[in-house]
Amino acid sequence: MHGLTERLLKTIRRQQSIRAGDRLAVAVSGGADSVALLCLLLELRAELGIVLSVAHVNHKLRGEEADEDERFVTKLAGQHGLELHACEAPVDGKQSPGKSLGKSSGVSSGIEAAARELRCGFFRKLTREGRVTKIATAHTLDDQAETVLLRMFRGTGIRGLSGIHPRIVFEDQGHAFGELVRPLLGFRRAALQEFLRERGQSWREDSSNRDIAFLRNRVRHRLLPIIGEEFGEAAIEHMGEVAEIARAEEDHWERMHPEIRGQSGGAAETRQAASLWVGGLSEHPLAAQRRLVRAWLEMNAPNLTISFRLIEEALGLARGSSNRGSASKKLELPGGWNLRRRRQELFLELESSSGLGEAADYEYALAVPGVVEVPELRACIEARVVDARVVPEDERGELVDLARMPKEVLIRNWRAGDRFWPAHTAATKKVKELLSDRHATGVEKKLWPVAVAEGCGLIWMRGFAVPSAFQAPAEASQAIRIREITGMM
Repeated sequence: MHGLTERLLKTIRRQQSIRAGDRLAVAVSGGADSVALLCLLLELRAELGIVLSVAHVNHKLRGEEADEDERFVTKLAGQHGLELHACEAPVDGKQSPGKSLGKSSGVSSGIEAAARELRCGFFRKLTREGRVTKIATAHTLDDQAETVLLRMFRGTGIRGLSGIHPRIVFEDQGHAFGELVRPLLGFRRAALQEFLRERGQSWREDSSNRDIAFLRNRVRHRLLPIIGEEFGEAAIEHMGEVAEIARAEEDHWERMHPEIRGQSGGAAETRQAASLWVGGLSEHPLAAQRRLVRAWLEMNAPNLTISFRLIEEALGLARGSSNRGSASKKLELPGGWNLRRRRQELFLELESSSGLGEAADYEYALAVPGVVEVPELRACIEARVVDARVVPEDERGELVDLARMPKEVLIRNWRAGDRFWPAHTAATKKVKELLSDRHATGVEKKLWPVAVAEGCGLIWMRGFAVPSAFQAPAEASQAIRIREITGMM
């Protein structure tokens, strides 16, 4: 048994990530890491007692090169008599940008994030349908080091330093239906490539991995080599160790501190206002105070970007002081939020005076597919064609039947007398009542967006399932997804 194979076997047994009887799909892109993982597991499948298959997602980002990758993976699976789970999930090159540290990295980060979301959706679908029980991806120690560094540069806490997790359980309403495992997180990329060379196994080189427009590639090709040369290759391993320590710290807080756990787990919708008792906050050590404030903000303003500085400002406000002046009793936050100190409470509120504008009626034409700015919401509404096959089951209620969708809809705030019939509810209901049930009030309630199709009435309402008459059929391969995107174009 090759030394790398033996090492992987010990890792799997120590972590108990793969067990006898598992039907395991290896996510193979065609690159060296994923091809090496497949080859290693092929050598171990008898020892582990598992059934192997291959999963591949073609995002169509690199034209013929991406199609060649798919053909390579198809041939590789066939050579070893493995079932292939293939999926085409095109990524729009105009994805919403993610956080960036350079001119072009915003768009590229958005593309990467969109591709990850599509892949994860496909993996969840495979496990949900029972075609496999687990998915294995080939993330390496190099990937872990890159992730830790990127999060440090962008600003992060212990949660962010935990990096790429070795296991992720797929859940739906508390019910686990599958798992994603990453058995190579302790392995270096160079060792995997050497393993393939020794066996004469080829792999595909993704040209985009050399494109320094991608921030991760700049870290990979410029920064990590310098770190290895100046501080030794052990420095890369130390970053992986930091991630392991951070994961254990997070697990400790989650398991052993119910006062923190009870505040966590972001809300499904943005609330109009919420409060946090300052007296209860001050009873805890500083580390717990920071976690409580973060969890409270995440739960009540899930779209708010939360930084270390923001948490420190909030704590200063709770103590009666602030870095913005000792007399300050208010912090103005992004997205129109205000954080105030009122007697013995921190009060988080979203109001018209904080920048959302007056609660006036609005309406805008939205081409399908297309996107339109809604200044009153400080957001955009997008109608996009998506691959319905990779959308998680718990999100399919948001999909509109492509055949029923007109070429244009009207995006506006709801009006008195509007009625809406969310799927799986008994009957049509006044929008006013639906929003009251969600505890929406004030400006947030007044500006709540809906989509109106000529001759059909309301076919979409933010945060609610599409009416049954307009929902995409279960067998549909494509559908329209209407959603609100935070921020303006």
